[in-house]
Amino acid sequence: MKEIYLAGGCFWGVQHFLDQFDGVEETEAGYADGPENSPGYEDVCAGSGHAETVKVVYDDSRISLTELLEYYFMVIDPLSVNRQGNDRGIQYRTGIYYAEKDQLDEIRQVYDAEEKKAGAKLAVELKPLEYFYSAEEYHQKYLEKNPGGYCHIPEQYFHIKDQLQ
Repeated sequence: MKEIYLAGGCFWGVQHFLDQFDGVEETEAGYADGPENSPGYEDVCAGSGHAETVKVVYDDSRISLTELLEYYFMVIDPLSVNRQGNDRGIQYRTGIYYAEKDQLDEIRQVYDAEEKKAGAKLAVELKPLEYFYSAEEYHQKYLEKNPGGYCHIPEQYFHIKDQLQ
């Protein structure tokens, strides 16, 4: 199993989106790369500097990191700074935080291709993971528990696996 940490705005939708793919074994909503230890949601909303992030545990024999990142780029605006959809603030920034240095070459290939496609420098942070703290239980699998909950990702993307096959 491998891990990658993806910040793409509100973690509710990013988690729900990534959970649909074969090879994604586990996801966890949390807070990454802020200066404080073990923040709560209120701290993050108050500007603690953490990004709402999804920890993705995946079986790389069933889904590649390249595939995961291509899916990730489908549901973010990679040029937007501290904003995705109607969500604004540093906690909604985009980022790819890698756990293993050997992931960097594969990440960089996808990142550079997306930058070329966009024709501009991406606002997506790309760096090693410094810290990850699990979000409160009510945030885990939020859109499964609350199907009508707000999400910046359009509904049709939650069924994209079926469309891609």
